[in-house]
Parts: sequence; structure tokens; C-alpha cells
Amino acid sequence: MHKRTIKIKFIDYWSSFYDNEMEDCLIMRILRKHYNVEICDDADYVFFSTMGESHWSVADRCVKIYQTGENLVPDFNSCDYAIGFEWMDYGDRYIRFPNYMFYESDMLHTMEHKHELPEGYDLGKEKPEFCSFVVSNHRNPRRNEAFEALCRYKRVDSGGRFLNNIGGPVADKMEFDRTHRFSLCFENGAHSGYTTEKLVQAFAARTIPIYWGDPEVGRVFNTKAMIDAYSFNSFDDLVTRIKEIDNNPELYLSILRQPALRGDAPSIDEELDRFEAWLLNIFEQPIEKAYRRNREMHGRWYIERRYKIDAKANRKAIRQMRRQFIKKVWKHFKRKISHR
Repeated sequence: MHKRTIKIKFIDYWSSFYDNEMEDCLIMRILRKHYNVEICDDADYVFFSTMGESHWSVADRCVKIYQTGENLVPDFNSCDYAIGFEWMDYGDRYIRFPNYMFYESDMLHTMEHKHELPEGYDLGKEKPEFCSFVVSNHRNPRRNEAFEALCRYKRVDSGGRFLNNIGGPVADKMEFDRTHRFSLCFENGAHSGYTTEKLVQAFAARTIPIYWGDPEVGRVFNTKAMIDAYSFNSFDDLVTRIKEIDNNPELYLSILRQPALRGDAPSIDEELDRFEAWLLNIFEQPIEKAYRRNREMHGRWYIERRYKIDAKANRKAIRQMRRQFIKKVWKHFKRKISHR
């Protein structure tokens, strides 16, 4: 069967995406099933993310599809379609498909079946350690406070770059989590719908997640399978509950046997099928019928204004970085001179 050729491009993604992830990402796997995919500069369809502003200069003839892995709401004045975290309906222009769904399907399916404990499951042997914590970003004071509060009860093994206490960052987060009974997994921020891979990884490692972040996490995930830090009035109350579970193996196992997903939530395969259908809807239309964003008058002015503002801001940021670099070099040079 002859496949139609489509020309696409990815821009404003994180640097490692182009080096290690692009060719085998979920979007590419789906599109290659149905089309001959050509990645080129002269693209008709442009996927863009949050790590740059070059998408503002994309030609009007291109269909623009926004994908965020961060806690950001899509700007539908800048894109025809969007993939995000928000609980909202915007016709065929938007799909809620959190970034954890772009992770390896093996991990997602392991998470989905984590409650099916093997016969003769030995908690002491499988989970010799208390709690894991793998974080590189220090900019969440609630998460830091929770770590300190829990450490006053028992040692928490910190395997990330931040607050590391095991001799260096772990090479395999999943394997590290797997030996622990609990996993302290706080999001970088709290926002409705913003659930990331942190919770999924903790479930897949068959731990009990101590979770904070999405206040509506229970719309998809089973809150009986986790400790929802959002529901406690203080960290003292949170630690009291963790102690209770930690010191009662039967209670611990009853929580571990709870499925990660709500009983009425779509399965992982159903969600993947839904995303594939949404994506194909864009590409199966004649391209002139696939346009959605306003390209005329105020829509055009909006794009031009944003491009000029962002270009100016980028130039200002580059100049500031250069000044900071020169200042740092000069300070280092003066220090060396003074020590001679």
C-alpha cells in the first residue's frame, strides 16, 4: 500500500530531544505507521515546544502543533493544535495527554499492573529500604520541607543531585526506587491537571508514592494507592500517617495491592489509541482544511507583535548573559592575581 509523504519539523524542544529522542518518539512512531515521514526545514507541519521562541517565525502555510512537558497552558493564538495537561475541551484543537504518556510503554504498563503482586511476595526482601527521593531541582520549598520532616522520622535515601546522601546521583531511578517502600514524589508546582512522570515512575517501581502536586490527581489515579500530601493539614500529620503505614505490614500491603488507576479511568492502551486518532485527524485532512489559528488581521498582528517582543527579549537576555560571563571571568582573574 502506497503511503503519502508528509513533511514535518520539530523546533523549540530540549536539546537532548534532537540527539536521543526525536527519531523514536511516540509522535514519530505513530506517523511512520501511516505515512512516509520526511523531517526537513521546508515542512508543512511543525511541532514545537517550550524551549525557545523560533516558532513565532514559522510560515503561515504551516500547521503548528504545540506540545508542552511543562506546567504551561497552550496559547491557541500561536498554534493550530495543542497537547497539554489542562482539563479542557477545545474541539479537535486540543487533547489532554500528559507528558508521562510519552514515556516507554513498558513503564506505563508496569505501572498499570503494579498491584498484581506475585505469589509469595516478601515485603522485607523486596523492600529493605524506607523511602527514596530523587530530585535535581531545589526550587520547591514544600518538597524540601517534606524531605526534612520525613528525615526526622527515618533516613530518606536521596539519590538525585539535590540533597544527595548516598555518595552520588543514581544511574537508574527505577531500580533505586524499587528497593524502597515509599517514594517522596512532589511535583515542581501545584496546578490542576499537571501530573508528570514522577507519580508514574513511583507506581511502576511498586512503591507507595507520597505525592503532592495536581489537586485533581484523583480524576485519573487511584488515591487509595498513594499518600496524597495535599489532603493533610501539616507535614506532622503527613508523617504520622506514613509512620502508621510503615509499622503495619498488612496495611502497607493492602495499599500496595490497590491499582494505580481509577477503575473507571481509560487504560493505557485506550489512551494511546485516542492520541493516535487525534493526531491522524490533523494529517488526514487536506492541509488547507487543517488550519485552525487565526492568520488574519488581529491574529496576524498578535503573531508579529509577539515575534518582535520575544526577539527583543532574547537579544536582551543574550547581552545580559555575556555581561555576567565577562564579570565572572574578570572576578576569577582578579582572584588569581591577588593570590600571586
